[in-house]
Amino acid sequence: MKLTAIGCIETTSIARGYQVADVMLKAADVKLLMNRSICPGKYMIVIGGETDAVRSSIAEGQIIADDTLVDDFIIPNVDPQIFPAISGSQIIPELGALGVIETFSVASLIEAADAAVKAADVQLIQIHLAMAIGGKAYFTMTGT
Repeated sequence: MKLTAIGCIETTSIARGYQVADVMLKAADVKLLMNRSICPGKYMIVIGGETDAVRSSIAEGQIIADDTLVDDFIIPNVDPQIFPAISGSQIIPELGALGVIETFSVASLIEAADAAVKAADVQLIQIHLAMAIGGKAYFTMTGT
């Protein structure tokens, strides 16, 4: 499976989050990138795959999430740097200036990281998604 798109759903319910993840994975051929509870009592499901599959999976997840849906997104043609930065496996041979962006939601953070690497000659160092920081998220990047 080629990872050309990324999608995410955040819910206010951990129990509903499990249901949403199950439906999303059964709806289309997608890869589960992250599936866990996040502060403060929310749940997130992050998937990757081909654009049409991610769209189908997110659409089914939105239906099940219903009134627990906090935020969601789909980014087709996502920059390939996003995937290793989320997993923490990004290798940066030389660090330059440091940039940090912090957001309230996971969805807005991944959208911002993708926009940053497409807009400037920067490399993502790490994407930190809402664990032990009050549900917020941040990413670090380096460049000139």
